[in-house]
Amino acid sequence: MTIKTTLAGLGLALLLAACAADMAPAKPGSSAIGSVLTDAKGMTLYTFDRDATPGKSACNGPCATNWPPLMAMADAKAMGDWTVITRDDGGKQWAYKGKPLYTWAKDTKPGDTTGDGFLNNAWHAARP
Repeated sequence: MTIKTTLAGLGLALLLAACAADMAPAKPGSSAIGSVLTDAKGMTLYTFDRDATPGKSACNGPCATNWPPLMAMADAKAMGDWTVITRDDGGKQWAYKGKPLYTWAKDTKPGDTTGDGFLNNAWHAARP
């Protein structure tokens, strides 16, 4: 292997690592209600109207059992519209445009949006 080939491979590896670090924690997906944000498994993400205080989740305890937060790694960094908030239990959670994100335990497959409008319309499918 030549030095040129080794350097090219190293450069590509560094570029891929940089791109992976800049990837958003969620992606657009399709559903019966249109385009929604989804987690890595393709499950719909939701926002909660009671998350009124910026940077704070109001969904803890039993609420978080039914509406699992989109957790972030402890060293995750904000990027663009994506921010990281600290939950009451000290865990990190992703937020999009200031709104913490959750999945819904009763959605069973990618594209499900059964949580949209839940609890007197307090829960909403997150939109890209």
